[in-house]
Amino acid sequence: MPTDVNSGLATLSDQLILATVLLYVLAMIGYALDLGFGRARAAAPARELVPAGVGVAGDAQTADAQTADAQTADAQTADARTGGAGTGSTGPGDGTRTPPAWAARAGTLAIALSCLGWATNLGAIITRGFAVGRWPWGNMYEFVVAICFAAVTAFLVMQARQPVRFLGAFVSVAAALGLGFAVRYLHVQAGPVVPALNSYWIAIHVTAAIFASGLFIVAGVSGILFLARKDGPSRLPGRDDLERVAHQAIVIAFPIWTFAVIAGALWADKAWGRYWGWDPKEVWAFITWIAYAAYLHARATAGWRGRAAVIVQLIAFGCLLFNLIGVNIFLSGLHSYAQVP
Repeated sequence: MPTDVNSGLATLSDQLILATVLLYVLAMIGYALDLGFGRARAAAPARELVPAGVGVAGDAQTADAQTADAQTADAQTADARTGGAGTGSTGPGDGTRTPPAWAARAGTLAIALSCLGWATNLGAIITRGFAVGRWPWGNMYEFVVAICFAAVTAFLVMQARQPVRFLGAFVSVAAALGLGFAVRYLHVQAGPVVPALNSYWIAIHVTAAIFASGLFIVAGVSGILFLARKDGPSRLPGRDDLERVAHQAIVIAFPIWTFAVIAGALWADKAWGRYWGWDPKEVWAFITWIAYAAYLHARATAGWRGRAAVIVQLIAFGCLLFNLIGVNIFLSGLHSYAQVP
């Protein structure tokens, strides 16, 4: 380990990462118990068109059906407010059951574990930065650790604003796997970075890319769940809710990613004397931008909704993952700072 590195803080950072992996795994188990044993969400009944000229009895039946639809919608809204683990008895023959009380407690405990894991993840980033005296995302290991932190941050912020606890199990397992992969295959000893990265632009460009990527991961998880959800009662919310969550995350992430691309061009001009050089990292960052722009454009102008829009979003998510990981590992260029062991 280089002499200018605080070995004690570097070791503490590594230990905090291991603790974070454990906490995210425990949180994932709690979310899974809440999701698996909580109340199944009832599918909204199909509305039938009533032919013109029906009698009073037909009108009464229509009113009864609308009342039942409203009661179902109220029940789904109440269930959503509990994060998918509602309580209360159900009527006979409706195919649902009262969830055990411990299921809701498991979900609450999972959120607490996620917050604790978030804190240890942040602690690992901070101690790594102080150990080396620089911004702690100068190589692939540090970058993946920061992205996992950003994804959990995005989920916790969204959970504080709306009931998205159903995403917890999937975001937690993604973060745990990401950190585990980083520890097992990407870990490098704390040390200085190449001279090109000793710039204040790393705090601007890379930080923006990290937090945009965290939001894109949450959107990608929602899109995958959209495609995986079956019709009928489910532990997951409806497809409309899943698509809404994904769209909200992308609407916030896209301008941040746009800023990251622009900041990267400005940094390239300062470091290499040109804004654009067709480097693989630059190309795939731009491809990712185009893919997400296509999703937002199709949704806003052509009115794309449902499966078609989600597929475009997931194609963009695939471009993002290749840009973040594949380019650094498999392609060489001016951005080859991954330091993969």
